[in-house]
Amino acid sequence: MTTIDTARVPWLAVSAVAAGTFTIVTSEMLPVGLLTPMAATLGVSAGTAGLTMTAPGIVAALSAPLLTVVAGRLDRRVVLVALMALLVGANLLAAVAPAYPVMLAARVLVGVSIGGFWAFAAGLAGRLVPERHVGRAAAMIAGGVAVASVLGVPAGTLILSWAGWRAAFVAVAVLAVAVLAALVLLLPPLLPTRAVRPAELAGVWRDPALRTVLVATALVVTGHFAAYTYIRPFLEQVSGAGPALISGLLLAYGIAGVIGNAGAGNQAARRPREVMVALAALIAVSTAGLPLAGALMILLWGLSYGGVSVTGQLWVIRADGGEAGMAMLSSIFNAAIALGALLGGRLVDAASPSAAMAFGAALALLTAAYAGIWGRRRTTDS
Repeated sequence: MTTIDTARVPWLAVSAVAAGTFTIVTSEMLPVGLLTPMAATLGVSAGTAGLTMTAPGIVAALSAPLLTVVAGRLDRRVVLVALMALLVGANLLAAVAPAYPVMLAARVLVGVSIGGFWAFAAGLAGRLVPERHVGRAAAMIAGGVAVASVLGVPAGTLILSWAGWRAAFVAVAVLAVAVLAALVLLLPPLLPTRAVRPAELAGVWRDPALRTVLVATALVVTGHFAAYTYIRPFLEQVSGAGPALISGLLLAYGIAGVIGNAGAGNQAARRPREVMVALAALIAVSTAGLPLAGALMILLWGLSYGGVSVTGQLWVIRADGGEAGMAMLSSIFNAAIALGALLGGRLVDAASPSAAMAFGAALALLTAAYAGIWGRRRTTDS
């Protein structure tokens, strides 16, 4: 592979990795804003279509720790490039899927790319920039995940309104090609100093601080995606919103999320546990209050959830979790996305979208209590 001298342009390398995390998570989140028309085209219910969120989450949860071990001493640059190439193919397959099983197969491939890329990328900050800039670089890479979590859905709905849901998958595939080229050109060789052993992955759970991060992340992300995966059916059925209003509301959610990501990143570098408590409490308020003050609560929801991913990653860094810690965080995060989408779908099909919102609020409140009370006794982040 040809490469540019990144000693002179380290922040371009960091930006390429951040663009990669943005692209994989955008791919993961894409079905949320497309759920209703995609389900209609493929001939399945909204709850069943929600499995297009569940499948990649489950696969990513398994592939993150597995690929971390299997990769051994492989150049991480080569691994990241291969995973991005896989993402290109997966999104193109989704765009042309003639039936639901083909779409589900495409989403499984997306899951492999997500789990591996996120696990490796999250720990690269110290390899790409001088030590004094590691915190800023880590926040940028983590920010790619956070920004995609809040912008990926509104971007997909905008493309849907212009050209249909299949065009949204094509657009993300094109973005992945551009990121692939950037990774090839800008990343230096990234040989690991040592291979991650399976025992290290298990050891993450024995560390009280890291275990608290993982449990808190599992709770809040499960609750969020139980609700957020079905935000479009909620707005259609409960609020009576049309496609144009829904696109506008999700775009406002995304903008609020970008602001929340930046604000939380600055604070979480110093006090990650306290920031997670505050974010979870705000998510609980916004999801519970959605039927009463929809537009305002969507803004608050975006502002608060926008900081969750960067806070979790900075908490792992502060707890010195290393590549094993990041792999487990990626695994837990994606498993929680899958579980949340699955549980929310069952609630939507059995009861209503409002039930999914209430469930999300309950788990967010539980997260705040867990991290605020139990986490205070088990960690020392302040």
